[in-house]
This record gives sequence, structure tokens and C-alpha cells, in this order.
Amino acid sequence: MSKEESLQTAVMMIETEGFRVDEQSKDLCRQLQAGAITMEQYIDCVKKKAGVKS
Repeated sequence: MSKEESLQTAVMMIETEGFRVDEQSKDLCRQLQAGAITMEQYIDCVKKKAGVKS
């Protein structure tokens, strides 16, 4: 299974629970998978997007 297929499967499972995954969140996941950002950077972006103060 490719990284993109894995991402789409994860999105589908999340959306079956009634949540929505926007394009910005998918892009962050793609950047993390590609090594363009670190896990720490990913978590910081997700927190900022959710309005959680670091």
C-alpha cells in the first residue's frame, strides 16, 4: 500500500466516526510522510490549528 493509499484509508476511517479531515491536515500528513517536516513540527502545526497553546 502506498503512502497516499494509507493516508486515504486513515481519512476514511476518521470520517466514518463523524469527523472531517480538511486538505490542510492531509497536506501536513503528506509533508510528514515525505520528511519535509519533523514530528515535532507536525504536532506544533496541529496544535496551532486547533488553538492549543504550546
